[in-house]
Amino acid sequence: MNYSAIKYCDIANGTGVRTVLFVSGCRNCCKGCFQPETWDFSYGQPFTREVEDVLIESLQPSYIKGLTLLGGDPMEPENQAALLPFLRRVKKLCPEKDIWAYTGYVLDRDLVSEGMCETQYTQEILSYIDVLVDGPFLEEEYSIMLKFKGSANQRVIDCKHYAATGKIVELF
Repeated sequence: MNYSAIKYCDIANGTGVRTVLFVSGCRNCCKGCFQPETWDFSYGQPFTREVEDVLIESLQPSYIKGLTLLGGDPMEPENQAALLPFLRRVKKLCPEKDIWAYTGYVLDRDLVSEGMCETQYTQEILSYIDVLVDGPFLEEEYSIMLKFKGSANQRVIDCKHYAATGKIVELF
């Protein structure tokens, strides 16, 4: 897996101050995407153990609320295999930090059994994610007034509640 950028002390992509990892690779290719260069799976730099270490170190200060995964799309099947060991490390070494992820795929359609992006890694990855923002960006539904999402069709989902009950609860 490659990544395009890391942002430290970000306040736009989840609650509180966060470290944000932008992965490379996305098949959704949403019209109006703010990072179309990240659609290419080979864009950016290789995601290595050293990069993981830097990210985990950045999560250590008490003022950092958590980690956000963006893209590209972290839930692309190719990206899931690389992200799972990293998320295991984050939860082990930083259990008090929350994890947000943004995906253009729809949780209860694409990331479930028989879904188009469901892999052997998907359910474990979802177990580590606290908040999932799902759905493709739709330029015609864009609004600057939306909290933590770009278009009205997207959902900010409590992943822990979904895992426990199978029901979608939107946080914002």
